[in-house]
Amino acid sequence: MVLQDVMHLVDKGEMLPLMEEFYTIQGEGFHKGTAAYFVRIGGCDVGCHWCDVKESWNAETHPPTGITQLVSNAAKYSDTIVVTGGEPLTWNMNPLTLALKEKDLKTHIETSGAYELTGVWDWICLSPKKNKLPVGVIYEKAHELKVIVYNKHDLVFAEEQAEKVNADCILYLQPEWSVREKVTPLIVDYVMENPKWKVSLQTHKYLNIP
Repeated sequence: MVLQDVMHLVDKGEMLPLMEEFYTIQGEGFHKGTAAYFVRIGGCDVGCHWCDVKESWNAETHPPTGITQLVSNAAKYSDTIVVTGGEPLTWNMNPLTLALKEKDLKTHIETSGAYELTGVWDWICLSPKKNKLPVGVIYEKAHELKVIVYNKHDLVFAEEQAEKVNADCILYLQPEWSVREKVTPLIVDYVMENPKWKVSLQTHKYLNIP
């Protein structure tokens, strides 16, 4: 297939720049502890300085992969499929999610919301970032809001974001891994004072799994 044809299919969402795919346990948020198949899509221009998958940022380093192959691989392992990145909403998620739903698979996404929401989702984890805020309807659609806490000011940002999501959205504060020893006590105290929030931990890192 010539490059022009490949890029056309990527633009349509029928091929996606695949960084990696793996079967593991969801370590964060509402579905922590759940066996899930992760599909990590390359490409992100949000640019979080503490990002632990910076190798995902450049989509050109990850091979365009047909969604038929992605769905076939995922269906072998789990009924819960988590699409993450990078920033998956950089791309059109409609073809992938419709193909997953045809197999009766549950579709979850982890996103900053920096691009318009596409796709059919059973669960939307919105993790907004200060340097590129969410756009469109995703505040209304999010099932959980997960704010990464690197410093005390992130708690102010978290409250600003919480005001924008729907009333049923579950609110999480999660320590950024590299400063977890410093900020976890801060988060614990904050949640105890503001019990609308819950604590999310990256339990997969404690379990030493992907």
